Amino acid sequence: MISGSCRWLAGACIIFSLFFLDSCYNPGEGNRGKNVFRYNEAANITTLDPAFARDQSVIWPVNQIFNGLVQLDDGLRIQPCIAKSWEISSDGQEYRFHLRNDVFFHSDTVFHLKEERQVKARDFVFSFSRILDPATASSGLWIFDCVARQNGNPAFYAIDDSTFVIRLSKPFPPFLSLLAMPYASVVPEKAVNSYGRYFRSHPVGTGPFMFKYWKEGVKLVLLKNPEYFENENGNRLPFIDGVSICFLSDKQSAFLEFVKGRLDFISGLDPSYKDELLTRQGKLQPKYRSTVELISQPYLNTEYLGFLMDQEAVGGKPNPLHDKRVRQAINLAFDRNKMITYLRNNIGTPGIYGIIPLGLPSFDSSTVYYNFDLEKARRLLAEAGYPGGKGMPPVTLVSTPDYLDFCKHIQQQLTELGVEMKIEISTPAAAKQMKAEARLPFFRASWIADYPDAENYLLMFLSLNFCPRGPNYTHFSNHEFDRLYELAMHQTNDSVRYSIYHEMERLVMEESPLVVLYYDQVLRFVRKEVSGLGSNPMNMLILKRVRISH
Repeated sequence: MISGSCRWLAGACIIFSLFFLDSCYNPGEGNRGKNVFRYNEAANITTLDPAFARDQSVIWPVNQIFNGLVQLDDGLRIQPCIAKSWEISSDGQEYRFHLRNDVFFHSDTVFHLKEERQVKARDFVFSFSRILDPATASSGLWIFDCVARQNGNPAFYAIDDSTFVIRLSKPFPPFLSLLAMPYASVVPEKAVNSYGRYFRSHPVGTGPFMFKYWKEGVKLVLLKNPEYFENENGNRLPFIDGVSICFLSDKQSAFLEFVKGRLDFISGLDPSYKDELLTRQGKLQPKYRSTVELISQPYLNTEYLGFLMDQEAVGGKPNPLHDKRVRQAINLAFDRNKMITYLRNNIGTPGIYGIIPLGLPSFDSSTVYYNFDLEKARRLLAEAGYPGGKGMPPVTLVSTPDYLDFCKHIQQQLTELGVEMKIEISTPAAAKQMKAEARLPFFRASWIADYPDAENYLLMFLSLNFCPRGPNYTHFSNHEFDRLYELAMHQTNDSVRYSIYHEMERLVMEESPLVVLYYDQVLRFVRKEVSGLGSNPMNMLILKRVRISH
């Protein structure tokens, strides 16, 4: 049952939304003179609880409401947040954080005194313990896998109100970047216990914006936090009054709202408006250049085709994809540059390098693994016993409907190699399930970084991570790769660790458990009245520095 205070707040929120923030359908009504950032979330959102912030649709609003110990800047460098400083022990296993004393949870009826709202080290003990509690069933449980145990309890604790310590079971260099994820946000024990399961729809955080109103599937409203602790050049953040999010499932409709000036921003490139907005060269169409700004940069998303490495037979017949030379031939047999030009309007970078994408400091552009070379592909196929594709049974690529054009492009080019490729379209949920259960010999997939370190990509090829236990969907196994992984995790010098990463990547690309299609780009279309939005390779939405001119 919802408490009386909750019912009162719900009513107040509805009244507030009617006079303060516009809807997608009534732009500007009751909103004149207010600086409100408006965007659409086509995927809808399921929760505002950071313990379940696994999808971008949820991460974006959650990042406005909550903070953690550290944060990432637009260059994906670790910056202070609630922790003003920290030390890491020489063995890389103890992290000691020193907290600010001017951070407060948002004002809420569960608190009676302002002192109750001050964030202290014990609040992080509660927040992290909550993630680890099986009763919470958080999707972020894994980020604390490397935390040590003491007497059966996780090794994080408060020394005093402003000092928080975490002990790891073994060194893990990317650990600080894990703490920048929404899962590691601080939440108030009093509010979590008071609202219970309704905390998902009545979040209380410390972020630049406070929760105000959410009609699920219709509208979400956030309001400026007047007590927010960060400032820029002496000016308290955030600069705008609020954030308004609507939930139009049709991306074409959202695009029309943007063109009419009813939305301030759209992200990504949907086929329904791709050619309307962009030229074939990936530039903004001339008619939009006076009203819209295009922001683009590398995105930590690698699109690829995967091969199941340990499947020697399919349907009782030998699996040609089990032969490394066949996988290498497929890698060489299609032109990624043409694919990017004609199917992506030059948005993205052809996947001729390794699995590690542009945007990470360890990306290596000096080594090209697979560029278009049809003659070499034919030689490899002949060496595998299939000259001109003769005697080679058809291979079936499983994909989702939104990538059908890419699959057809590859299918047509493989025909020139003599390889017959069939395309099987599956729903995203079914494809994901079959991939996780190692039931797909040949599949399309993508990997978006959870945190900005190449380890997040290389872990897909660890023997210990065979699906369904982990994300090694190709069942790649190499003892030297596994040894190098452990070596890299004990290396605190970044440049040395990156050189190990490159050797690991070389081992993967030589065996070719995958075909890298392209490295994606962040693509943001922003109204000219908006400034300070910025961009970053993880496509995080940071609104605290946004300004809107009228």
